[in-house]
Amino acid sequence: MLSEFDLITEYFDRPRPTRAVLGIGDDCALLAPTPGAQTAISSDMLVEGRHFFAGEDAARLGHKSLAVNLSDLAAMGARPVGFTLALALPSSDRDWLAGFARGLFALADAHGCELIGGDTTRGPLNICVTIFGEVAPGHALRRDAALAGDDVWVSGTLGDARLALAARLDQDTGPALTAAELAAAGARLYTPTPRVALGALLAGSRLARAAIDLSDGLVGDLGHILKRSGVGATLDVDALPAGPVLATRDIALRRRYTAAGGDDYELCFTAPVSAREAVLAAGARCGTPVTRVGRIEAEPGLRLADAVGAALDLQLRGFDHFS
Repeated sequence: MLSEFDLITEYFDRPRPTRAVLGIGDDCALLAPTPGAQTAISSDMLVEGRHFFAGEDAARLGHKSLAVNLSDLAAMGARPVGFTLALALPSSDRDWLAGFARGLFALADAHGCELIGGDTTRGPLNICVTIFGEVAPGHALRRDAALAGDDVWVSGTLGDARLALAARLDQDTGPALTAAELAAAGARLYTPTPRVALGALLAGSRLARAAIDLSDGLVGDLGHILKRSGVGATLDVDALPAGPVLATRDIALRRRYTAAGGDDYELCFTAPVSAREAVLAAGARCGTPVTRVGRIEAEPGLRLADAVGAALDLQLRGFDHFS
């Protein structure tokens, strides 16, 4: 059986890091911050039975455990530097560890983000990543910066992850998903794409004011921006860009899963009306479509409307980790 240190050496200790002064193998890692940059830090925990199903594919878990943290950096407009991994494992299963490390490092390498330390122990499967990024002072996209009159934008598409989850839980998917549809929607649930390049461009060009990543559903996550900024908004629910599989479903399901589906890991951000063309150009430059879906208003609260502006009473809310 692998010991704790054998496990770390075999699966997680890689060649000497390039960004860290000192990486895995000591009591602390040492990072040399870029002169003049601010450090952005975020932590996310994935718990078996709460955030993923028992028996989930290890490589997909490795990808998602880092992707959700990269998405937090993207929402602040920060560029990745390094991360730590705290891992509780029921056993030191070599096949599981190899798959997890493969998925984790494939995404880490794609973003130049180094594993610099962490911890392992025996226990119920629990994955916690803390990520470090950098952003220029005054450029970070914050939740408290939205202004009345701003446009509300989202990146990519929404709802396919929720559709895949519904299929897994035997909930409403409209017509049953074909194998191809399930694979396409499942890719959004299990291996989300963090919008790091778009977030960094929006922040670096000062195009966006406020931003958040969409982990718990648009209605709930946008609500955090509204509360922190002391504003309200009207959201055009029919303008929300449905994922390609969800787009084939009826309007009621599209509205529900795009507005409050969760696990999208897209960006929601606000920007002044004068920046519309520049925001579209930023999306094109990053290869990520962006869609204008609403407006920020002085009156508090979130109002939902259809394509012609008629009010919708959909009774939607975001995911609550303690509900």
